[in-house]
Amino acid sequence: MQTILDTVIWVILALHLLMVIIAAWNAWRGENSVMRLVGLDIASTLTTAVLVIISIIRQNSLFLDVAIVTTALGYLSTVALAKFISDQRVF
Repeated sequence: MQTILDTVIWVILALHLLMVIIAAWNAWRGENSVMRLVGLDIASTLTTAVLVIISIIRQNSLFLDVAIVTTALGYLSTVALAKFISDQRVF
């Protein structure tokens, strides 16, 4: 039973990494700034999920702390970039 669970977790990690690459490609080659912002937001969320999955695999809570910081930074950067896109100024 443990080997099946390990296999499923590794497959999920590989799928999440593939989705991060696709989201980063969308952020890099988006057709406008809004699509690029959406790509960055999705890549940030998926990176957090990858860190949580790695934490489960390694059984180390340090990755959870990094995931929390990544989530906070992703949220703040999304808000700042959305404000910049809408008003052409950050503050």
